[in-house]
Amino acid sequence: MKINEIFYSLQGEGFHTGTPAVFVRFSGCNLRCPFCDTDHHQVGEMSPQEILAEAGRYPSRHVVFTGGEPALQLNTELLDLFHSAGYYIQIETNGTLPVPYESIDWITCSPKFEFTDTPASLKIQRIDELKVVFDGRNNMSLYDAIACRHYSLQPCDTRDTDRNTAITAAAIDYCLRNPRWRLSLQTHKLLSIQ
Repeated sequence: MKINEIFYSLQGEGFHTGTPAVFVRFSGCNLRCPFCDTDHHQVGEMSPQEILAEAGRYPSRHVVFTGGEPALQLNTELLDLFHSAGYYIQIETNGTLPVPYESIDWITCSPKFEFTDTPASLKIQRIDELKVVFDGRNNMSLYDAIACRHYSLQPCDTRDTDRNTAITAAAIDYCLRNPRWRLSLQTHKLLSIQ
């Protein structure tokens, strides 16, 4: 499997914010988003057993499979290994590829309908958390019919302080006017942790 990095930190965004977790970042993605903060050139090949062994170096039994797009490589062999070792499995996906959802404890889907020039529709059957990257210009009606347990609105990090302040203010306003949405800040960036 092509792995970008494996690291231990606090979950910085969404429903599980603040939870200690092992992050397994897969290399490669089927979309190209202008705000992506993953270096897809950094790749190492690892077997499922090597991934589990590296994750086992850390005390948390919460693992987050992320990317890139983890659904390009994630398989039941890896998921079964982690479940057998007692892990709670979370995936962060753009939702454009099917996932073995019955083997995943928590699915965070962050569709990128408005940020990529590649047409994409959702292909997953279960979403626990819908996390929309918000830049203040989103057509939020695109997300009205998506069923999930939790709705998170995450201000887009443009790397421009003034623009980020305006986007965050617009996201707060949207959540206040539409209370099924919950604000999700990228707290790992605010705290300067990975």
